Amino acid sequence: MEDSEIVRLFLERSEQALTEAIKKYKGYCTKIALNILYSQEDAEECVNDAFLKLWELIPPNKPEMLSTFIGKLTRNLAINRYRQTLTQKRGSGETAAAFEELSAVISDNTDIADEAERRELLDEINQFLRKLPEKNRSIFICRYWYCDSVRDIAARFSVSESNVSVILNRTRQKLREYLQKRGF
Repeated sequence: MEDSEIVRLFLERSEQALTEAIKKYKGYCTKIALNILYSQEDAEECVNDAFLKLWELIPPNKPEMLSTFIGKLTRNLAINRYRQTLTQKRGSGETAAAFEELSAVISDNTDIADEAERRELLDEINQFLRKLPEKNRSIFICRYWYCDSVRDIAARFSVSESNVSVILNRTRQKLREYLQKRGF
């Protein structure tokens, strides 16, 4: 079923909307949650919470891209759960590693007091990413949006792990310089 039809069902408050969304996006959401949480049980809970949140948010929201909307809900819920369990030292550390790698480039959102400045930063990052070669952009997004491991990224793009690491290091450096030139 097309996303527009699923959104229409949500807007009509049809329970079929949830069934169709789960059928279409459960695997996608589970992959996102597992990459962050490294626990099947926690990932399943997170995905269930994401679909419940989706039901609560449509309406009033009417997302143009349902996959992005549910993916972002899942990612945010998984990151929140990860932060809650961080002190328990669960997971293989890929999420912490990805966050640590970017921490030198981008400050935590709590440091950015003004919402307008936060949006401006996000716009600048998106502009930077659009200028990257597609392969580098995809590798960057796999690592820092989906929290994929370097090993998984290397396998996906048929390159060595060291090649992925070099691409990520160079891209982070370019992002740092790009943002510094723009006052961030």
